[in-house]
Amino acid sequence: MAGTILHRILSKTKMSPSSDRSTIEQQSPNMKQQPIPISRKLSIEEPVDTRKKSVDQSPRSMNHRKSSYASVREESEFPQSFRTRRPSRDSVDLPADFLPRRLESARIEDEEAVLDDSGSDLTPTESYGSTYTDGTSEEGLKEHPTTIEDLPDEILDQIFDKIQLDVSSHDNYLRPQADLFSSLLVSKAVHNAALRVLYKNVLIYRSKTFHKLVTTLEEDPLLGRLIQTLDFSHYSNMGYGRSRGQTSGTPYLTKENLKVVLGNTSGLKAFLVHEHLDDELDQGVLSSLFSIPTLRAVDFTSCSSGLFVDAFTKVWANAHSAQYTQIRRLCLHECTTLKPGVFEAILPRLGQLTHLDLAHTQVNDTALLSIPATARLTHLNLERCTQITGSAVVRFLTQHPAASDSMVWLSLNADASRYRLLSAEDLDTLLPALPFSLRALNIGGSRITSQHVPALRLLATHLEELGLKGAKLSLSGDITQILSLPPDRNTKLEKPHLKTSLRYIDLTDITSVTQMSLSYSPISIKDTHSLPLEVIELGGPVLTEIARRNKNVKNPDWTVKELGRRGWYVRTPEGFPSNTQPDDGHRAWKMGARWWGMRKLPMVEQEVGGVYGYFMFKRN
Repeated sequence: MAGTILHRILSKTKMSPSSDRSTIEQQSPNMKQQPIPISRKLSIEEPVDTRKKSVDQSPRSMNHRKSSYASVREESEFPQSFRTRRPSRDSVDLPADFLPRRLESARIEDEEAVLDDSGSDLTPTESYGSTYTDGTSEEGLKEHPTTIEDLPDEILDQIFDKIQLDVSSHDNYLRPQADLFSSLLVSKAVHNAALRVLYKNVLIYRSKTFHKLVTTLEEDPLLGRLIQTLDFSHYSNMGYGRSRGQTSGTPYLTKENLKVVLGNTSGLKAFLVHEHLDDELDQGVLSSLFSIPTLRAVDFTSCSSGLFVDAFTKVWANAHSAQYTQIRRLCLHECTTLKPGVFEAILPRLGQLTHLDLAHTQVNDTALLSIPATARLTHLNLERCTQITGSAVVRFLTQHPAASDSMVWLSLNADASRYRLLSAEDLDTLLPALPFSLRALNIGGSRITSQHVPALRLLATHLEELGLKGAKLSLSGDITQILSLPPDRNTKLEKPHLKTSLRYIDLTDITSVTQMSLSYSPISIKDTHSLPLEVIELGGPVLTEIARRNKNVKNPDWTVKELGRRGWYVRTPEGFPSNTQPDDGHRAWKMGARWWGMRKLPMVEQEVGGVYGYFMFKRN
């Protein structure tokens, strides 16, 4: 039904996404750009990128690729499939006569048709649920046709959520929101529904885009109430032959403009930024942000400049205990310069916390244990945190009410060459106490030995991701047990009820895992016996050797995938039995991501991309 409704909406404007694109491209390049009147609601500019670049899958790509970290994109054909793009220098500017041109090309004779739905020509194909009775007899039933305009706002919003991107395009970056723009011209009711979705999640690619948003909100502040997410994850102030300092000097994205926007977005729920904006986040901006009562999620990935650290510290130090308690999802991933005292001031206030990413920060035991008992953590990232101790982490995860029975995604990954978080004794206590709700666990860098295999095997019956980087395990004896594999092809599994649910396992830096052992073990983990296993993360030297030996193999069951400093050995569709289909990777707990083995927590459900995609999957 939803597909039929969308077809009617788009067909009413007599325009396709391709014709819409040609209409814009044929605008005169010398036309003077003017702010679009608010009645047209089309002031947000989006970039256009018609250049697609395939990912180099050769072994050299891990060390020689120099693509922008803002280019990570997911594909969904099979696991760890991706593409990259170059940052675009082009953009879609909507000139002042955009609406009249659209009306003309759509053959709508009267502009009032946009504001009046009385003449709607949409007719339903069926009349179920569209009749009423006069209470006398069946003959009294009278047909009352239902149109798209009659649907409740909640249903319209769900419909238009499906057309935020041009689904006819092979590249979602090419013409974002083309169908939404077309829907704005249908009728008053449809216009309002499309407008709500258009402003619900505002994605900022460059400073000029943000400046147009500021102009729009200054002319019509009521539009700010529609904004629920301000997303700067794709924003960059670098490139185009200019330094960061030169770009930041342009009067588009400034502290003052940020305050204007935050002052008009009283319904804001999520604010997502990263290091390219940390110099604009002064004390005034942060105070305005955290004072929004509806705010639930904030992401400051890699913000570490002196100005940001000073402002962030003062805002939390000066706030009284009842302030800023509404935050439920907090990401300070790679905020390496924030002092331990900042975390001691923040975490005790967050009694509704569910998602917490403190990877590579100076959080300490005192701050971690100060999280209120009313919090219910489902996602926790403590990767490479060197100021906390293993005993405190174990006590928090096994005894604290906020974490002991609700965890779904947990990363305690450590760099063993610098700091080993969990000892063998810590693991003895932690592993048996982890809840059945857990789906992803990364204990890479911990002192994992054969004595932990029984506990790991039990966890593998409900885990889908397991990180064992640097573990002291044998491939044929220990890892195959974790994967519930028999000792050889002729032996049946002793305990079939302990069948693994693992789809991803990280075996990086395990000395027993080599190209030879993966290919010639008595029972290979590449066989169909290891299903549902789909992705094995491996180190660079092992992947290089595998790729070299398999370069001439046609339609291999497994293939090498590399991105940045990470690489995976991935089961291809040919590696599945004929009656089994590859998993698309979608899980509610991944919050929009489809790949396996993410290193950064998303704070909202969205597609992987931009700088956040770099920290999730490209950085080791």
